[in-house]
Amino acid sequence: MPMKIYFLTIFPKILDSYFSESIIKRAQEKGLVEFEFCDIRKFSTNKHKNVDATPCGGGVGMVMQVEPIHRAVSEIIKKSTIEDKERRIILLSAKGKRYTQRNAEKLVKYKELVFICGRYEGVDERVAENIADEEISIGDFILTGGELSASVIADSVIRLIPGVLGNELSFMYESHSTDGYLEYPHYTKPEVYNEWSVPKVLLSGNHAEIKKWRKLNSKS
Repeated sequence: MPMKIYFLTIFPKILDSYFSESIIKRAQEKGLVEFEFCDIRKFSTNKHKNVDATPCGGGVGMVMQVEPIHRAVSEIIKKSTIEDKERRIILLSAKGKRYTQRNAEKLVKYKELVFICGRYEGVDERVAENIADEEISIGDFILTGGELSASVIADSVIRLIPGVLGNELSFMYESHSTDGYLEYPHYTKPEVYNEWSVPKVLLSGNHAEIKKWRKLNSKS
């Protein structure tokens, strides 16, 4: 059964191109992951399909409403065949917990991921309180919407699905595979370019020395 990833957004076409190329495209072709880009506007009861309103108490900007988001998530749950504990609903939020590789390792264990991508000034707090399982932030900066954050998280999770990477050891020895670990530098052909040379030890064929060099030049 493939992992199913839902993106709830008012701009569903904004995500399609990224997930239609390279490793992620092949993961879909192998039946390892499926995507669904859900247009939140389709769940609006407003005749103009608006999904935002002015904030209660006043203030600048517009806030995404709870009702269309709740209706969208409810529709996903209704048509799903898995148990609720096998699904994780994530709200991308500036006040969310900082995302790390440890989170990716936890999220890959779920059968369904649902990303709620906010826009405007923010999302009605009742989404965080009653719908989402957790709030996640990818860093201390502001984006125009949650779509990029959701894509970053999805990418980091998908590559951990067994069979997605050609070599299953690839993600075991890369940066952040363990807390604080940063992988050693990489070089490739040509051995000399513009007078910039590959370290001689990497060309020596001495695997013990190469291993020692890589350990010395990684950080943990």
